[in-house]
Amino acid sequence: MQKVELYTKGYCPYCKRAKALLEQKGVTFTDFEIDKNPELRPTMIERANGASTVPQIFIGSTHVGGCDDLFALESAGKLDALLQS
Repeated sequence: MQKVELYTKGYCPYCKRAKALLEQKGVTFTDFEIDKNPELRPTMIERANGASTVPQIFIGSTHVGGCDDLFALESAGKLDALLQS
């Protein structure tokens, strides 16, 4: 299973949806809450090639993007393969 990391904010509904999907699939992930740890925001932006919205999702070395991108992978049947690669 690939390492999964998310940059989130506690009040963000898209962050909650993304985490819920991963939890439903039994995926263990690291959640970097940038509202509680604002010093992580520049790291997130750099890793996400300038993207500053949350969530920002990383699976292994792949920058997935945000919640909609994660759900698009799931709908296309590609998320499980990415998680296992």
